[in-house]
Amino acid sequence: MANTTISMSKIRQILRMYSQGRSKLSIAAQSGVSRNTAKKYLVAFDASGFTFEEINTLNDKELEDFFGKSSERPPDKRMVALQRCFPQIDKELKRVGMNRRILWEAYIKEFPDGFKYTQFCFYYNQWKARVNPTMHLDHKAGDKLYVDFAGEKLSITDKDTGEVIEAEVFVAILGASQLTYVEAVLSQQKEDFIAACENALHFYGGVPAAIVPDNLKAAVTKSNRYEPTLNETFADFADHYGTTILPARAYRPRDKALVEGAVKIVYSRIYAPVRKEAYHTLAELNTAVKAALEAHNSQPLKGRNYSRKLQFEEIERQALSPLPALRYEFKRQHQATVMKNGHVCLGIDKHYYSVPYRFIGRKVKLLYSRTNVEVYYHYERIAMHRRIKSPYSYTTDKDHLASTHRFMTEWTPDKFLEWAASIHEDVRLYILKILDRKQHPEQAYRSCIGILSLARKAGNERLASACRRALGYGVYNYKTIQQILENKMDSYEDSLFADELPMPSHDNIRGENYYK
Repeated sequence: MANTTISMSKIRQILRMYSQGRSKLSIAAQSGVSRNTAKKYLVAFDASGFTFEEINTLNDKELEDFFGKSSERPPDKRMVALQRCFPQIDKELKRVGMNRRILWEAYIKEFPDGFKYTQFCFYYNQWKARVNPTMHLDHKAGDKLYVDFAGEKLSITDKDTGEVIEAEVFVAILGASQLTYVEAVLSQQKEDFIAACENALHFYGGVPAAIVPDNLKAAVTKSNRYEPTLNETFADFADHYGTTILPARAYRPRDKALVEGAVKIVYSRIYAPVRKEAYHTLAELNTAVKAALEAHNSQPLKGRNYSRKLQFEEIERQALSPLPALRYEFKRQHQATVMKNGHVCLGIDKHYYSVPYRFIGRKVKLLYSRTNVEVYYHYERIAMHRRIKSPYSYTTDKDHLASTHRFMTEWTPDKFLEWAASIHEDVRLYILKILDRKQHPEQAYRSCIGILSLARKAGNERLASACRRALGYGVYNYKTIQQILENKMDSYEDSLFADELPMPSHDNIRGENYYK
């Protein structure tokens, strides 16, 4: 019947063959229509100035309106112009603060005879449902990164034994641009999972506002619909990178539908080419994955004239927060009790680290990495040290010690001589003699403290006078000075019988306060 529009699928077939460079004669023979009928649609197609990909995005009703129910009906230029705008509109809507009203105003400014706002939204919704029917959320640029492990695994083969080792496949996808990251790891354990998340952030070159994981143990210790309990190490990782963890609800795959869809695409675009070869190391496998991933991210999206990579560069890269200067250090935990000497033992190294003395006897938690050891008490960090792996040795921060203990750790001959000189030169000479008499200076420290602390009781002048007399006798000990001050020694002969007496206990030593 003349002037009757043929089926829309037939029109698509004609246009597809024409875009492939086929002749009009072969197109007519292949499609089963007359040469004049094929020519009629090809002339209308050429006159429109659009590509086959752009025309193919129209649904059957829009395609019928485009070509008209008869050969005389001209295509609706308003609809075609609007359809050409939709890919850019869809991209712009992902920017923070952008909405349909603003974009419609820009559209109507460029096309004054275009559709009104209600029709604009109606046709956009139709186009959106056709090109991406599974997408239910409008993702903002830089907002969320969805992460998950694929159900299917890849494998590597041990070159020596021939053993086949299965590898887990980590998949991450940004919400707005849909730029995808894929990496093979040995397990879904905490250390491998966090390392893969960190590699993904460095692949993107920035940090999103939130990371949306599944309820695996490496991310969520206890799932809950309202307040899930995060794994402490994963939460610490998020804190290091300045992002938030938003776990998906258990048994709610739509919460992370984007990454679920990405996993399905990864099966065909990553697994298929990668499985053609055998790999002997994880590094070799990831090199092949990276090459296939680059091709996937560079491929144009369905119904759009841009790729994931191009969309990421245009709208999402600048929306990501900058990466921190240092990478995250994975930390392990250890529980211990603070000993009476104010130190706590890291069992794996058998090394002791100081904590403030007020925490003696408390149970604390140690978080340690390759380089640092942190000590926590009730979620408060009370100490931090560089990790030292020498066993049975101590790392001590002097600020952690009690005042008496801190003073004792600072005992040196120079300290005592300086303290004595502040009293009198004769006292300094006497202390110097005491230090010289001992084979090791530390043997004389308690005598020195005992003598110098007498200044608080007898006064500086009396102590200096007692030291002058003792220097004349040639006897150098604490008892001699004490007996002189108590008027129990009047001659050199009396000094010959002056034996060493026990020095004061720590509780009676006040010298550190005097010295301060």
